[in-house]
Amino acid sequence: MMKIPFYDVTGEAKGEREYAMVEFEGDRGLQVLKEVILAYRANARQGNACTKTRGDVKGSGKKPFRQKGTGMARQGEKRSPLARGGGVVFGPKPRDFSVRLNRKEKRLALQRALFDAVCEGKLFVLEALKSQETPKTREMAAVFNKITQRSCLLLDSEFSKNQLLSLRNLKRVFSIDMSSVSALDVTLYSNIVVTERALTAFFEKTKAEE
Repeated sequence: MMKIPFYDVTGEAKGEREYAMVEFEGDRGLQVLKEVILAYRANARQGNACTKTRGDVKGSGKKPFRQKGTGMARQGEKRSPLARGGGVVFGPKPRDFSVRLNRKEKRLALQRALFDAVCEGKLFVLEALKSQETPKTREMAAVFNKITQRSCLLLDSEFSKNQLLSLRNLKRVFSIDMSSVSALDVTLYSNIVVTERALTAFFEKTKAEE
């Protein structure tokens, strides 16, 4: 059981509550967390950088000048890597940087990232996200201003249309479904605000998968 700061719907602090989350000792899970983060970053790479070798550069293979007697270094063709506009030696070519990850690795990395967030005091539990009949950014801003003044990641099981419309103008609040969050997302933000239902559902799901 770990104690996490708890806030009500309006953003008022209500002390701490205990949650049965996975606890880690020492360096357990850190290596997996590192590998998963590197894999996510690698999978985001397009890998479309492409340079032309001497065989791809347009131009004739005619010798630019005679071999001897000019006082200059000998040249075989204008497409040489030594010539201006020539080919590139060992330049990048399109390639696939993607790395495959299995479900257990991603789950363990996310659990470790959330555990570290709690230990560092940057994870907060929100009783529920305020339901709105009409989109009102000011109401949402008032709630998050009470919780933290820094950029934060908001996690919930699902968002209504009005909630998303209210949140999209808050530049420092990034909202994402709990089912779609990754360990990389958790490590990128200064603070993480998660609704109680989302956190409880995540614990139940991970416990069932073990």
